[in-house]
Amino acid sequence: MQILEINKMILTIARKELKLLFVSPLAWTFLALIQLILTWVFLGRLDAFLELQAQLMQIANPPGATEVIIVPVFAVASIVLLMTTPLLTMRLMAEEWRNHTMALLISAPISMTAIVLGKFLGLMVFFLLATLLAVVLSLSLLVGGAMDLGLLVSNAIGLLLLAACFVSIGLYISSLTSHPAIAALGTLGILLALWIADIVVSDVSGVIQNFSLLRHYENFNRGLIDSFSFAFFTLFIVTFLILTVRRLDGERLHG
Repeated sequence: MQILEINKMILTIARKELKLLFVSPLAWTFLALIQLILTWVFLGRLDAFLELQAQLMQIANPPGATEVIIVPVFAVASIVLLMTTPLLTMRLMAEEWRNHTMALLISAPISMTAIVLGKFLGLMVFFLLATLLAVVLSLSLLVGGAMDLGLLVSNAIGLLLLAACFVSIGLYISSLTSHPAIAALGTLGILLALWIADIVVSDVSGVIQNFSLLRHYENFNRGLIDSFSFAFFTLFIVTFLILTVRRLDGERLHG
């Protein structure tokens, strides 16, 4: 019974976050912008594939449309999410602090875990919608021929896991400040640092490579659902969600 109550609280908070997100023009603007960028890349890669199709047919095992068109589209999508996520996560907690509504949440008979998971789930529904739009765009290739659906599924799963990592760290940074702009800049700074780590590992192998989110996503982008990368994403998400819960528990403890 208690578990059902917690789940109900999580869903209630998630619905509230989704409502607040889609009432503002920000969510619609980002969805349109993401779709515009991905469509532009998709059409560019499609045009290049059609031009090179004659040469590709002369190769023993030529890459298909999925490898040439869809893989780059999802690679660009990962960068777009890295840039846009801080603007979506900045208000999750910081706005509660700024509007003095966080004190009401903390004092309410609701667990901090439910609050954090509800806000996390609400934004993840938005990113699920963005991912589905990318998948629908990719499936349009079926009109003109076959495609590697396994590779498409791998990319979709990887993109969702990557988005979840971005949201979890953005949620934590947002819980540390009452200024959404600072939360956005802090999140963007950390994500850019992790991106730089991806560039560094091209020359330096070792521990740094294990902390590169985009390097782990490359496995999914190539169609490989690697258990180590999956475990890393999961651990990364859980770690920052726990840190956010502990941050709120600390506020509740100190009054």
